[in-house]
Amino acid sequence: MSDVESRASSFLNEERPFNFMTTSDTHSDSAFLARPASLAGGVYEAIFEQLMSLKIAPGARITVDSLVREMNVSQTPIREALGRLEGEGLVTRTHLVGYRATPQITRNGFDELYELRLSLEPEAAAKAARAMDDERLAELQELAGGMAGNAGTDQQMRYSEFARQDAEFHDRILQLAGNGLIRDTLRLQHAHFHIFRLMYHWRVTAEALDEHEAIMAAFEQRSPDAARDAMRIHIINSRARLLPAFE
Repeated sequence: MSDVESRASSFLNEERPFNFMTTSDTHSDSAFLARPASLAGGVYEAIFEQLMSLKIAPGARITVDSLVREMNVSQTPIREALGRLEGEGLVTRTHLVGYRATPQITRNGFDELYELRLSLEPEAAAKAARAMDDERLAELQELAGGMAGNAGTDQQMRYSEFARQDAEFHDRILQLAGNGLIRDTLRLQHAHFHIFRLMYHWRVTAEALDEHEAIMAAFEQRSPDAARDAMRIHIINSRARLLPAFE
């Protein structure tokens, strides 16, 4: 197994305590959410992890009452979390019907999304390399390092956190490129959340880590050409990794 495979396998498979706790004074097997500093934030994170790991399946109905019982919280933080997830494209709400997990992206939508990314992100990476300075490089290195050494607490949490950090990494590159319209266009697609839901597998993280290293090397060199090529290869490989999800 290569070094990058070892890192990713550890990332996905290491067993540590999750942030749910069971109460000893009840006969049920339900789990209760340990109160974090921000209850609403903790509820959001818990639902986000279930969506990204497919514990809540794409298209599945999400009932507020069920989440209230599962997490032992009131409806208010549940509804706040679902509203935030709706804004991120992971949840849909229908009047008088309620909430559902967003359906899985279709093959046609997948192809269009990657065509869009290939049209915009490689050139954005080149522009970001031209604008690179030590402070910006350090920020990107921190984001990339966070993905490689994610400090999540269990398999599902680490995978969902990787998806979030990957989205932040790519968004920051787009921001450095300086074209707000392109950045907003890609952000509105919620691309990274949708593609990470396609295949819950170590390859999604393992090979992405390797490709991020190539992008960062190009930024360290302040090389627009190398950054363009590295981003293009990353997107092409990402598409190839996820195509089997449609077979």
